[in-house]
Amino acid sequence: MHLAVRAFLAAGLLAAAGLGVGQAALIGASTSPAVQAAGAVPDVAGVSATLVGDETEYTVRAGDSLALIGARFGVAPRLVAAANGLRASDVLKPDTVLRIDHRHIAPAGAPDGILINIPQRFLFHVVDGQVRAAYPVALGRPDWRTPTGAFTVANKQQDKPWIVPKSIQEEMRREGKPVLTRVEPGPENPLGRHWIGLSLDSLGIHGTIAPTSIYGLRSHGCIRLHPDDVAELFDRVEVGTPGALIYQPALLAALPDGRVFVEVNPDAYRRGPEPLAHLKSLADRAGLSDRIDWGKVAAAVRDREGVAREVGAAVPPASGAKAP
Repeated sequence: MHLAVRAFLAAGLLAAAGLGVGQAALIGASTSPAVQAAGAVPDVAGVSATLVGDETEYTVRAGDSLALIGARFGVAPRLVAAANGLRASDVLKPDTVLRIDHRHIAPAGAPDGILINIPQRFLFHVVDGQVRAAYPVALGRPDWRTPTGAFTVANKQQDKPWIVPKSIQEEMRREGKPVLTRVEPGPENPLGRHWIGLSLDSLGIHGTIAPTSIYGLRSHGCIRLHPDDVAELFDRVEVGTPGALIYQPALLAALPDGRVFVEVNPDAYRRGPEPLAHLKSLADRAGLSDRIDWGKVAAAVRDREGVAREVGAAVPPASGAKAP
């Protein structure tokens, strides 16, 4: 690997490189003229009826780590460890079977196109009103934030050279790293093989040579996907596909089968409303408050685990029936 790129990776700006483990997790403001031209940001701050992801058993492969598996499924590594009686420092043995709960709430009423919820660190692809795919992503660091706003897909390119922005060159210089101006396509290019350019302030959706950075706030503002996921999304979308970046840390879902879930994510940019009050407001407006165990919601707010948690209140037994 080119020494300058290696130094950049070692600085933690692109995270540690690793190999993917397969299986995607299936089924927030800019004021630039480009954003305004793309249309209004959709109002999705309601009660969802859709979960993505599942409760999965995953067999460990050689080279896997908790960080790599967590990034692939969109779950904090500590949660994977805790669910399987492991410590965060444990080295995984091949053929070990792990239980992974990677359920997430899709934002309510998402319009067709691409929807990216920054605190959730997920991208949703919606077609004909249905979430067809959901991918964990990496987004901008708290000191280099990804903006919210509406956008359209402006261009699609494969094997795009990385023209290093002046701002990142300055960061390299400031930190005493070799200053890169251009990285050609190949295994050292931080953009990976697929680039989906957006109309939003020169941002793009792209792959990465650092898969463990996925499901984190690790980028300089762009949206990173695992190489397999961005290749799939690249084929799914066209130039002109609409989309939006939103900022919604706390979500509420009432499923058709009667179950109620909340998902509370860390508010790293400190832009979200107070989550418990927000969830109570959503529930009140939807007539769900009596169906919710608010103690469970308070625990979810406290833990901010970033996965969907069932919070439905226990249903009392029918008159004359014995409680179990």
